[in-house]
Amino acid sequence: MLAAILIIICGACVITCSSQDDDPVISPTDDSSQFVTLSEAVPDAILEIRYYGTYNFVGSRIDGYEEPTALLTKQAADSLKKVSDDVMKQGYRLKIYDAYRPQKGVDHFVRWAADLSDTKMKQYFYPDLDKSVLFEQEYIMEKSGHTRGSTVDLTLFDMKTEKELDMGGTFDWFGPESHPDFCGNPETGEYTGDNSKSPATPKRSITAEQFAHRMILRRAMLAHGFKPLDTEWWHFTLKDEPFPDTYFTFPVKQLK
Repeated sequence: MLAAILIIICGACVITCSSQDDDPVISPTDDSSQFVTLSEAVPDAILEIRYYGTYNFVGSRIDGYEEPTALLTKQAADSLKKVSDDVMKQGYRLKIYDAYRPQKGVDHFVRWAADLSDTKMKQYFYPDLDKSVLFEQEYIMEKSGHTRGSTVDLTLFDMKTEKELDMGGTFDWFGPESHPDFCGNPETGEYTGDNSKSPATPKRSITAEQFAHRMILRRAMLAHGFKPLDTEWWHFTLKDEPFPDTYFTFPVKQLK
């Protein structure tokens, strides 16, 4: 009963309080003809599709992820190839956590968030939050920009060290520590060290080097036509996305 009430209440909040990147969309379709497989369009990118595995905030494979691959609209993939070429010159490769996400996957997130008893991944992704606030604070929503096919979650892989670049926090961390302006100004690239937004005691922080690493990714993405999200350093959407009023329902698997 509680879960049902939560979905009804939070569903209303989603419609009226959506974020800058996740505006309500109205047209579902399972047409994948305008999408490409990212490993073919951006062959230098490394894939670590978190929602195909179990290391994610839910702790299980997410509905709709049938193969460990990544899909994007042709336009977004073309722009991401330019980003890849850019960062390769700097000694990095792109590492992709998620790209197109079917509506079925978003629905799975909503069901999980409504089940307040399921907290097995809390210590890894939201230790500072009570699960009951995930809807209210818009960590979980009924619609996602990912379902429009031109949004990607990613980080940088250092070719010299052969490790992910240290961003000072994990992908899908629920908290202000994931915000691009945490401990610095993303518009100027200035590190301030201000960790006052962190709810942890003692407060969490990131170093100047970790903030600088976030800015390398951000600058490359913005330079090639993507826009950032103000709550997730890893999340970018193509500015001129081709399907701003459409969400897609086909599963994540190799395109034929």
